[in-house]
Amino acid sequence: MKPLLTVFTPAFNRADCLRRCYESLRRQTCREFIWLVVDDGSSDGTGELVRGWMQEGELEIRYHYQENGGMHTAHNAAYELVETELNVCLDSDDRMPEDAVASILEFWERHGNDRVAGLVGLDADVETGELIGTAFEADARETTLTGFYAAGGRGDKKLVYRTALMKQLPPYPVFPGEKYVGLGYKYMLADRIAPLLTMNKVLCLVEYREDGSSRNMFRQYVLNPRGFAFLRKEGMQYQPSRFRRFLEAAHYVSASLLARNPRFLQESPRPWLTLAAVPLGAALMILIIVKNKRKG
Repeated sequence: MKPLLTVFTPAFNRADCLRRCYESLRRQTCREFIWLVVDDGSSDGTGELVRGWMQEGELEIRYHYQENGGMHTAHNAAYELVETELNVCLDSDDRMPEDAVASILEFWERHGNDRVAGLVGLDADVETGELIGTAFEADARETTLTGFYAAGGRGDKKLVYRTALMKQLPPYPVFPGEKYVGLGYKYMLADRIAPLLTMNKVLCLVEYREDGSSRNMFRQYVLNPRGFAFLRKEGMQYQPSRFRRFLEAAHYVSASLLARNPRFLQESPRPWLTLAAVPLGAALMILIIVKNKRKG
């Protein structure tokens, strides 16, 4: 019988930690899933490592290699390749609790339907086991990711999407010379189509590495300003509150200034809001430059 779930893992020169990711999947109490590894141009033997695991036959593994394009292009490839009803991203430095796959499949069997985008579970710190951010009010409630955070929710969450819905959304854009576009773009679009079902279960054990994007965000801002400007333009349109839209406009201004784009006002979906955010956006740009120099 065809598995219901694909766990996909983008990997770029992470052979050192990918083994722990694999071991957590090999220990799953339910192995009715496919593990798709999207190798984003690694040069550290990731391909040989994964092919060795494929020969072991412990899991159903699929391997895809592409030239290095950044995390968002690996997600684009994954959404093209996934064939199962559900999919979830497991980063190369993260792990899954032993009952995570079983919990996803059991929850979906009880509550899943075509009216929802999928389900959203919890993340916890791999070292301490402490929950990252806040839990949900109850299980099997409908929410959007945007709505959850707008209502005061906090912390990274693990998203399990219906593949059919993600395939109908446009891919993450690619900007020449840049290798980062926030994954939240497609999540915002998915929110506009259907809600997620809440699941108060830890599905992912997260390790925040020193070389990870979340710990090097100021550098990402400087290296990928057009990608960030794109994401902020989307945020100005889709964020539910005026305050959040204003913050998105300020970030859009800072990214546009970093990109040296003189037409940012004309290209804004909310030009008057963007104009009002120019002072804050300029100050944010200076902060980003200073912070990046300090970390460099």
